[in-house]
Amino acid sequence: MILETAWLLPCYGLLGAGITLPWSLRLVRRTGPRPAAYFNMLMTILALVHSCWLLTSIWGEPARQFEFSWFQAFDLNLVCSFNISSISAGASVMIATMSLISQVYGLGSLETDWALARFCALIGFFEAAITGIAFSDSLFFSYALLETLTLSTYLLVGFWYAQPLVVTAARDAFWTKRVGDLFLLMGVVVLSNLTDSLNFSDLETWANAPQTIAYFAEHQQFGTLLGLALIAGPIGKCAQFPLHLWLDEAMEGPNPASILRNSVVVGAGAYVLIKLQPVLSLFPVAAQVSVMLGAITAIGASLVAIAQIDMKRALSHSTSAYLGLVFIAVGMQQPDLALGLLFSHGISKSLLFLSSGAVMMTTVTQDLTEMGGLKTRMPATLVGFIVGSLGLVAMIPFGGFWTLLRWEETFWNSDPWLIAIALFVNSVTAFGLMRIFALVFLGSPKPKTRRAPEVAWQIAIPLVALTIITLFVPILLPSWNFVDIDLDTVDIWGSVVLFASGLLGFGIGAYIYIRSPYAVGSSVSMPPKITRSAWKALQDLLANDLYVQTIYESTVVLVVGGGSRLLSWIDRYLVDGSVNFLGFASIFSGESLRYTVTGRLQQYVLTIMIGLIVIVFAAFYGLN
Repeated sequence: MILETAWLLPCYGLLGAGITLPWSLRLVRRTGPRPAAYFNMLMTILALVHSCWLLTSIWGEPARQFEFSWFQAFDLNLVCSFNISSISAGASVMIATMSLISQVYGLGSLETDWALARFCALIGFFEAAITGIAFSDSLFFSYALLETLTLSTYLLVGFWYAQPLVVTAARDAFWTKRVGDLFLLMGVVVLSNLTDSLNFSDLETWANAPQTIAYFAEHQQFGTLLGLALIAGPIGKCAQFPLHLWLDEAMEGPNPASILRNSVVVGAGAYVLIKLQPVLSLFPVAAQVSVMLGAITAIGASLVAIAQIDMKRALSHSTSAYLGLVFIAVGMQQPDLALGLLFSHGISKSLLFLSSGAVMMTTVTQDLTEMGGLKTRMPATLVGFIVGSLGLVAMIPFGGFWTLLRWEETFWNSDPWLIAIALFVNSVTAFGLMRIFALVFLGSPKPKTRRAPEVAWQIAIPLVALTIITLFVPILLPSWNFVDIDLDTVDIWGSVVLFASGLLGFGIGAYIYIRSPYAVGSSVSMPPKITRSAWKALQDLLANDLYVQTIYESTVVLVVGGGSRLLSWIDRYLVDGSVNFLGFASIFSGESLRYTVTGRLQQYVLTIMIGLIVIVFAAFYGLN
């Protein structure tokens, strides 16, 4: 019975968003926006209870599919298919938990904002779309739900639409995602013509069929284009190079939305990519492109993160880096490893954004150079940030360690260069987190942190709850077979190397920002020759995102803009000019002929005779 009601889980968030509409549209003003938040949280709690009940019922059972006809006309039959498994039910539990945490946090941080009800409605819409993706077994409906996520991202990033920078960030995020979505739509349309069903389970059977393998072996170029189209959508959703700039700008949205966006929203695109992995295995070039783009993003984003002075932007770039590892795992046909990375990263990164949001709310700033000395003033936030950092970086015994240890065991013999990438990302991320920790919590208090208090209970309760959940990640990972924690068979040398990479990053960060005489907040200033040297150029290079946006403006934007201006000139002066000339000639000839109408019959006969003489003369002259 509980399995047959699983389709209701996406409806809770949608219903919560619908209930809050009277407050969102400000049709109800007497009570204020708080009732909308309470109604939305109630629906999320019901979704969480239902998800937990479903998870306990499906645990250990094989996956099951349920479907019903959504639209049927002539030969067109769109079927809504659901995949009920322990992984999809667990994803639903995680989504509901993160949504509830975001709403409780939002109730505390946006308490004085008149648009609190609108925020709750958008979070409910967000929750419904992501939950639908978790259970959807149809590529068609997954694409439709990804489109709703794009719309939700646009609305949430542009939440404070009175600010010009926010409007620009929302527009850039929307259009950047639309680029990937357009190519994904092409891939969906092509697949619908090649197969009888767009269900992921049917696509897996179709991809493993000998005739399908033989077909794409003969049509490799066509298969390559199809594979690239299928990965284009997740590339945009997961902020991977070259469609990665939107996640940085999306940090202009409210802090509670960043918790969802950097944990489960970016993971939704990767989740669809993981489901498409059997199909992508048909296209080796697409798999190689996935690995290549994931490696570029993982290395580049982790480096860019350490040079940001905006706290949220520094954490958002590390999100792109870890999603790059997920793309590598999918390209190497390791879907379980990719899911483990998504899970461990999502929990830890949510805790980091929650703790950093608490800091930004009390200090009213996101600038790391304006912070310091909060270790004694915000102890709960300090503990949350430390646990989130240890959970993200491969430190024993936290979840990030076990997922990256499986990464080492998977690629140790076949592709050791992938292990080098993971160790590099782990070490640089540890350095960046130590940098943030030192600038925010250590040192002497700054003017904006001198009187900063600990957060209120609306933020403290989800902060403590998420800290406890992060500590339980190593217990949850083996439950879904994401990792195999067996102390008797664990790779000792691999564990030492992995642990040492994290310690190396923490150690270098501690030396530069704590122990060094030139650390931030120290009375000793850095020599001018050093500050004006290559280090300054390197810092500017990383702080400006490797000048990728400038390169885009000098290449893609210049070509597209120049082409659009050329087409505009052709349309205005050639096309419109030709049409306007014909219209002017018609008007001029008509006005000229008007003066020949006199009403005298003999003049009309004379004109006709002259015309006939001219025609006869021309015909006779032409024959000769």
